[in-house]
Amino acid sequence: MSFDVPREVVLPVDRVEVRLNPAPHPFALAHAAQIAANWRTERAANPELFNGEMVLLSSLAYHGRRLTGRCHMVRYAAFLYWRKHRDASAAAHAFAHAALVTADNALLAIRMGRHTVNPGAVYFAAGSFEPVDFPAGVADLHGNMAREVLEETGLNIDDAPRDPAYHAFSQAAGTVIFRRYRLGIDADAAAERVADFVAAEAEPEISGPVVIRSADDLPVGILPHMEAIVRWHFGPDATEGPE
Repeated sequence: MSFDVPREVVLPVDRVEVRLNPAPHPFALAHAAQIAANWRTERAANPELFNGEMVLLSSLAYHGRRLTGRCHMVRYAAFLYWRKHRDASAAAHAFAHAALVTADNALLAIRMGRHTVNPGAVYFAAGSFEPVDFPAGVADLHGNMAREVLEETGLNIDDAPRDPAYHAFSQAAGTVIFRRYRLGIDADAAAERVADFVAAEAEPEISGPVVIRSADDLPVGILPHMEAIVRWHFGPDATEGPE
């Protein structure tokens, strides 16, 4: 297992090759009893948690504007236990963000619902990679992003213009791979659509939309990796246009 990605810097990424290994993750095997005990504690505190399938990395590297890696399917319980202990030598977490850009250049984020594992947190609509996100054994980033955005906000980004390249930002908490998608409507209209979608949902995952209009417009609850993306988007280095 090896992890070789520069941290605390936004990296341009032309290609992502993260493959799903069918073998169990060594971390999950080594800590099975502790994972089970921690899950009982987590469920007692939040009975709405679901022990679904997701993936954890066993390797990730960045070279020549390429991200390559290997991951394994685990249960959500294993991720929660790993997150609590952050054993960076044994596993790592990666996730994808569709950075939604409105016609007036604002960013459209979301605030997570109170019943979730990240209550009140602000970031782009997203979810951890699942086995379904590897239709040919390799991570389908757009598929993951589009599904999560649609499920949480009701917005369909399949045909939205997007930047030609991905970018990545890595911290001890995990590595986010993101790409800007252009919505074609202004921030107020986009936020209204999301708010209407949330109001119509029986059990919405988010509490509502959050509009970010500048590098200094950082809402309460924004996660550290989101601050980096926001500052990059509104900074001088983010000059790429959509495809």
